[in-house]
Amino acid sequence: MVELKVKTEMDVDRNLCNYCGACVGMCPTDAIWLDETVIKIHEEKCIECGFCIVGCPTGAINAEWFHGNL
Repeated sequence: MVELKVKTEMDVDRNLCNYCGACVGMCPTDAIWLDETVIKIHEEKCIECGFCIVGCPTGAINAEWFHGNL
């Protein structure tokens, strides 16, 4: 049996992101990379737990698969 992972759509609103690193600390798979001016989500590592979305103090991270209440 072949298991396929559907590519998800995640987005970071760079106008809201303050590059605090809270999302990096929340991610159990190290799928988020951050420096002072760049944030990158490696969707192939993402397990869609939503911790980064819930943990972001500015609400800058969005994912089409996340339907939780913040």
